[in-house]
Amino acid sequence: MAGGMSLDHPWAFGFGILGNVISFMVYLAPLPTFYRIYRKKSTEGFQSVPYVVALFSAMLWIFYAFIKKNAYLLVTINLFGCIVETIYIIMYLVYAQRKARMNTAKMFMLLNVGLFSLIVLCTLLIPNKGSLRLKVLGWICVAFAVSVFAAPLSIIRQVIRTKSVEFMPFSLSFALTLSAVVWFSFGLFSRDIYIALPNVLGFTFGVVQMVLYIIYKDTKIPESLTEQKLPGHELAVAKLGALEEGKTKNSDHGNDRSRDGEVEMSSV
Repeated sequence: MAGGMSLDHPWAFGFGILGNVISFMVYLAPLPTFYRIYRKKSTEGFQSVPYVVALFSAMLWIFYAFIKKNAYLLVTINLFGCIVETIYIIMYLVYAQRKARMNTAKMFMLLNVGLFSLIVLCTLLIPNKGSLRLKVLGWICVAFAVSVFAAPLSIIRQVIRTKSVEFMPFSLSFALTLSAVVWFSFGLFSRDIYIALPNVLGFTFGVVQMVLYIIYKDTKIPESLTEQKLPGHELAVAKLGALEEGKTKNSDHGNDRSRDGEVEMSSV
């Protein structure tokens, strides 16, 4: 996301508001998962990676907005994302087992404190001549967003291999594709290549997922899928931007977790 709230660019403003609304709903999508964690007082097989990465993404885009200036629509949704993801992580730390808690804390310190601080320091040391500082930070954001959007490759490979859409809900794929279209349009009309570029990839993967769903939706679920780990697609976020990996004991659990698994992909 980028751009200010100026009505001098009504199309950018409109898509920015729409993007905020969609991303708001995607950020809240894991609520059933954390209600379940709270009710059972256990994180079970759920992973903290999607939430730590989503928090880092939101922090990175807020910093980009401050460097860009007047990017209010970027700040609003990512500030909300920072708050929500922080709450998710705290809940995870409270109910996780000691080993998972320590791994989450280490990951948080490495990514959200260490790497983010390094990016901020290096960016601020760059001479701000001809928007050089903004360009460097923008490409860092693009690189991270692309790595997040590339995460669905694992679930796409899984669907093709098993000919089953057990772990790829159509509604979620559609929402994430719509989010990518909206933020691409926002970047296009606000002339921000750092917003538009990664969302082209997000849109492409989203369309591929929906096409695969249509092809394999009537295929019976292989019994072997009910006992295996969900694909490692949890790094997908923005934005929007949010995938979750967990072990399932039966197909009902598989359906439940897969609906929350990709939500962190939504990336700006």
